[in-house]
Amino acid sequence: MKDAIFYWDVDPVLFWITATFPLKYYGLLFVTGLMLGYLIVRNIYKKENIPVENLDSLLSYIILGTVIGARLGHCLFYQPDYFFSHPLEMFLPIQKIEGSYQFVGYQGLASHGGALGVFIVIVLYCRKYKVKLLWILDKVALGTPVTGAFIRLGNFMNSEIYGKPTNGNWGVVFVRDDMIPRHPTQLYEAFAYLLIFVVLYVIYTKMKVRNGQIFGLFLILLFLSRFFIEFFKENQVAFESNMALNMGQWLSIPFIIAGSLIIFLSKRKHTNLQIF
Repeated sequence: MKDAIFYWDVDPVLFWITATFPLKYYGLLFVTGLMLGYLIVRNIYKKENIPVENLDSLLSYIILGTVIGARLGHCLFYQPDYFFSHPLEMFLPIQKIEGSYQFVGYQGLASHGGALGVFIVIVLYCRKYKVKLLWILDKVALGTPVTGAFIRLGNFMNSEIYGKPTNGNWGVVFVRDDMIPRHPTQLYEAFAYLLIFVVLYVIYTKMKVRNGQIFGLFLILLFLSRFFIEFFKENQVAFESNMALNMGQWLSIPFIIAGSLIIFLSKRKHTNLQIF
């Protein structure tokens, strides 16, 4: 059954803009995912007859929060020793190779850090534009899974964040790394995130929910799926081999708890979450 093994050997660079500056599939898919998420939220605004004047500002906030949070999350959660010794590489898309700095892009972004970054900038956005926090988080939660799915497709194009060997005659061989059939965990996550989007959107359109319930369910579903898919994923850094759960799973647990707590509080009759 060799036909069950798919060989993946795609150059992650779409084309070179200059001799040293590439356009990669990852970056293109990352931006595409952000724009699709934005269009979903914009469509929701229009359906609810909500003015969209400040929505472009929200997109700018989210882009900054995603990139800065994801980058710092990777540096601090996964490789703190290296980046504390190379602080410039933490903030700039460069790496010192053979004695000189070269543009390599941001090689290392952590979704948990990105989630925290987005939450922080949305808090700042709400304070500036006088918008209720949970109300806007519900709207953003509807578009975010689509963004996440496209980011994982970018990881697939990069042949990175792949899964453990399937120990069978099926799987994806990421030729640029080795010749071992593996779980395509990037595709598992992308499919899971798209399914979460469908579930959340159906609930949003068919059911009457209180502020925060969509966001709470989003946190539970997205990070619960991430938790279980991590069992099939290769560890990102060496120290995870000595952990009962890997870093991605440990970081997912607080988000699952937070989502459960938000839903619990939103269902209590005398709990007023509207102040957020």
